[in-house]
Amino acid sequence: MRIIVQDAPFDPGEELNSFVAATKGAGAVVTFTGLVRDIASGDLDVMEIEHYPGMTESALNSIATEAQSRWALADVLVIHRYGRLYPQDPIMMVATASRHRKAAFEAAEFLMDYLKSRAPFWKKEITKDGSDWVASKDEDEDVLKRW
Repeated sequence: MRIIVQDAPFDPGEELNSFVAATKGAGAVVTFTGLVRDIASGDLDVMEIEHYPGMTESALNSIATEAQSRWALADVLVIHRYGRLYPQDPIMMVATASRHRKAAFEAAEFLMDYLKSRAPFWKKEITKDGSDWVASKDEDEDVLKRW
């Protein structure tokens, strides 16, 4: 299991290749890469992401450990960026590996759902007209009920 919180950009393809090469005994690998999306008005200049070092890694580790306890996973990778990011930049990546695809898919969805609502990151959208903190959404919380 690898948990990475960094400000540097990452290459999702390179990370996937490294993950697959290091994973033994898996028959399935599922990945998800989240990108910084533009806002509805289409004028996002930059997104600033803040976190508390130590606390953030601990929370991500807990979420990944929970996934490993629920599904028979060969490996888990979670990468999340912080700092200044621009539209279309990769912001995060989750990869899960298991002997069978169902476990890999379910674990990846679980990780994504929990990362979206429980990971301690704070996001600010900055446009030419000002900035706004991104508020949590009720639907993100509602999705957790299925787990």
